[in-house]
Amino acid sequence: MDQEPPLVREVFPELVDELAQLLEEEGERELAVCVRDVRMVGECGCGDDFCQSIRTAHHPDGQPYGPGHRCVPLLPAKGMLILDVVDGRIMYIEILERPPLRRRVQP
Repeated sequence: MDQEPPLVREVFPELVDELAQLLEEEGERELAVCVRDVRMVGECGCGDDFCQSIRTAHHPDGQPYGPGHRCVPLLPAKGMLILDVVDGRIMYIEILERPPLRRRVQP
C-alpha cells in the first residue's frame, strides 16, 4: 500500500501559517483553508539556490496546467510566494528568494 505524502503543514508549519495569513489578506478565504491540507508531493528539483518551491499535486513537467488555472501572487515580507491553482486546488507553491525553510524536527 502506498503511503500518502506528508502534509506541508507537518513539514513546514511556519510556511503554511504564513500562506494562510497572506491568502486571507488577499481575500482568498477558500484557499486559506485549503492550504492547510495540501500535501508535499515533491520539491521543485530545478537546482537553483534561490528556489525552494514545492509540488503539491502530480503534474507532468513542462506541461501547462490548462483550463481552470490561475496564478495567485502573494505579498510576503521577504521574497516571493506564488501559488498555481487549478479549479480551486493548489497544485504548486513557488517559493523564491527567501530565507531557507525550517523543517519541523521529527520526534
